Amino acid sequence: MQEVIASALRGLTLTPGRGIWLGYSGGVDSEVLASLLAGYAKLHSELKVTLVHIHHGLSANADIWAQHCADRAACYGLAFRLCRVTVPCGSRTSLEAEARKVRYQAIRELMAPGDILLTGHHQDDQMETLLLALKRGQGPRGLAAMGMQQVFADDCWLVRPLLNISRREIENYATSQDLVNIVDESNFDTQYDRNFLRQEIIPALKSRWPHIAQTAGRSAALCAEQQLALDEVVSDRLTPLLHQSPWGCNLDLQGLAEYAPHWQRLLLRAFIENQRGEMPSQVQLEQALEQLLLARDDASVALRFGQMLLQRYAGQLFISRPQDDDAVATVTLPSDWLSVALSGYLVEAQKVLQGARIHLPRSGEVWQLGTVVSIGLSGSYRCHPHFRDKGRELKKCWQEAGVPPWLRQRLPVLVIDGCLAAVPGVWLERRFLKQDAEPGLSFSLSGPL
Repeated sequence: MQEVIASALRGLTLTPGRGIWLGYSGGVDSEVLASLLAGYAKLHSELKVTLVHIHHGLSANADIWAQHCADRAACYGLAFRLCRVTVPCGSRTSLEAEARKVRYQAIRELMAPGDILLTGHHQDDQMETLLLALKRGQGPRGLAAMGMQQVFADDCWLVRPLLNISRREIENYATSQDLVNIVDESNFDTQYDRNFLRQEIIPALKSRWPHIAQTAGRSAALCAEQQLALDEVVSDRLTPLLHQSPWGCNLDLQGLAEYAPHWQRLLLRAFIENQRGEMPSQVQLEQALEQLLLARDDASVALRFGQMLLQRYAGQLFISRPQDDDAVATVTLPSDWLSVALSGYLVEAQKVLQGARIHLPRSGEVWQLGTVVSIGLSGSYRCHPHFRDKGRELKKCWQEAGVPPWLRQRLPVLVIDGCLAAVPGVWLERRFLKQDAEPGLSFSLSGPL
């Protein structure tokens, strides 16, 4: 037991000043880990070790538990942080899932890049997670359950030193060291799935097969290994299907259609995960593929899954978030303007030389700045983009530039003295192009599209 932390952290860079945080509930698992961490911290004084307790406010004993954790941290000689959170409650929400979400979010906000979070998950927890994945019908990724080391937020790690140690071993160690821990009464409420498994199912399984937690852990490790190999193959096949555009990363649906159905599902899942979208269920995924791949070339397809939109345009799949209001406001900019926030975009201009010119870095063109500049577009326009020899109506220019229909009413448009001057990041009007050696302003557009 004395070596579990050093073993779990092996392979991670532990530079002086690096923060190690323990998710400290005060239960027997985290109490044992806090005790072991105290010994580890004495040998590695160059590291910043902190116990963090999350006060959910869900139990009448929450204040007592928080005080217990603060007292024990002082006993161990370790720094302590108390975070109070509010857990959303509702008829259609899982209290367990919401509590876990806000708990990890609170800890994440404390951590700096490169920090490490330790949790007290053990072998029996691993089996519970595996059984829950089976109950939900998950594949190899879900059945891989929890890893000893995994990425947590940006540039941080989540490490589970006790993952290969059974609950009985942990409890025996706590008894041998006279450790004092709290007992959360909610752990005995079998209305929660994990508690039902812990109190009713796993004891029965262990009575029949005493080593089932160990073998279940081995199965999870094998699933993780196979998923890792599968991810490499999927990545190799997905890369040629990805197209970068001003609107983000898109998926080539024609290329996707050339694969067998099982590969289509794998590749679409990988694309959604790559874009940090909300993963649909198996049934939803199959329905999405059917609508996306069998639609006419000119058909508009928009599928919503929670806070994610899958949209087809010009043979490409786009992922975005639903917008409450697609209207673009009109804003008149002062003569000395440098930036303005509008509809989630950041429109920025930087003075290059004193003068009346604007430069768009993405296209390398520049246009004349008039006395009244506004962002927004209404009415009909005939446009002459810098990439065309002749002008044509705005709708056709949108199509030629490959701008998806749902973005056309949200993109800021630069209008100077009532004349369309540019669609930042898309095109410049020829009449506003800069002449050689003229002074001007640099102009750029950033923000979610």
